[in-house]
This record gives sequence, C-alpha cells and structure tokens, in this order.
Amino acid sequence: MVELHYYPGNASLVPHIVLEELGVPFALRLVDRDAGAHRAPAYLRLNPNGQIPVLVDGDLVLYETAAICLHLADAHPRGALVPALGSAARAHCYKWLMWLADALQPALMAYFYPERWVDAGNDTGAAQVRAHAEARVGAMLDQLEAQMARHGRPWLLGSDYALVDPYALVLCRWTRGFARPARSLPHLGRYLQRVLDRPAVARACATERLAPPLV
Repeated sequence: MVELHYYPGNASLVPHIVLEELGVPFALRLVDRDAGAHRAPAYLRLNPNGQIPVLVDGDLVLYETAAICLHLADAHPRGALVPALGSAARAHCYKWLMWLADALQPALMAYFYPERWVDAGNDTGAAQVRAHAEARVGAMLDQLEAQMARHGRPWLLGSDYALVDPYALVLCRWTRGFARPARSLPHLGRYLQRVLDRPAVARACATERLAPPLV
C-alpha cells in the first residue's frame, strides 16, 4: 500500500488530496515536526533534505511535492488529473505546476522563515525579507487572479480539474493570515471555494483536522 509521510497543512496536503481524488488505497504516516521527527535519522534516510512529504510506493521512495503528484497522476491515468501527453494542455499543466513549486512556494517559504536568508540575530534583515516576500506573493496572487479572469472557466487550466488545482489551493491557503489573502481576490476567491467544495478535498482536510478558515 502507498504510504504518504505528512504533517497537517503542510505541502503534503497536496498529494493527500490527489490520493483522495484518485481513490487509491493509502496510509498516512505522521511526521511530527514539533518533535523534530523530520530531522530524525530514519526520516532522513527517506528524504535527506528533511522536508515533507515523502511517498513510499513499494520500492519507490519519492520526495518533492510536484514529483509525487505527477507520479500519482501518471500511475493512475483513469483519474484524469493531467491532460493528454504531448498536448498543449499538458504543457500548460507542467508550466503551472513548476510555477507553483518553483516560484510561489519558495516565496511563501521566505515569508514564513525569513531568518533562513539572513545572519543569526539579524531581525531587521529578516523583517525586510518577509516584507519583500509578502509583496512578491501578492504579485503572484494577482497572476492567478488574472488567469482565472482571462479564461472564465472553473479550474486553473480551464474546464478540467487537474493536479495543479489542489496545489494552488494549499499554497493560497497559506496566505490566509496575510493582509491581502488569496480569498480576497474575486475570481481567485471563488475558484478556491470550488476546490474546497470537492469531496476529496473535504475528506483530506477533515482527516488532517484543519481548523477554519481553510483559505
């Protein structure tokens, strides 16, 4: 059985939702960050970066959220969570997936952990990093808003729900404490509610006991 090593509300929520969407039998394995379990030798043997999530699928041990989601979608094509291979829609799926993983997510990490980008004790520098990160995230939320307004369709890629939708939801969820959260943008806010309304998303959030507001 597939095992997903997770922590509630972390990036692991994305593959958790994907697994629920696909209807694949799986087991959750809590990585207790509060107790430092992500730095324990046993976990580092799965992911030497000490980050969450990790997927264990038989002999396959996989980390990096985007890679896990692509593997699951490719391994279970009946779930139709990625467009047809070689299509323009598939190319756009890759684009948005990499943008979420390589642009929006790192900016959010800089916001939440600004001390990682400055010398120890440099509180002024950390505050600057956080302020710049929040501004950069805001500009990227505007990009998502523009995408939804441009095509006027239900999902990020257009008419079809795809694995980029739970990824966008989870990252936008992390802005819920911002002065200008993702939910406050009109098209983006309605889109996020549509994703939240999916039964698979509701099940994953309930299992992880995520407290409202969910976005």
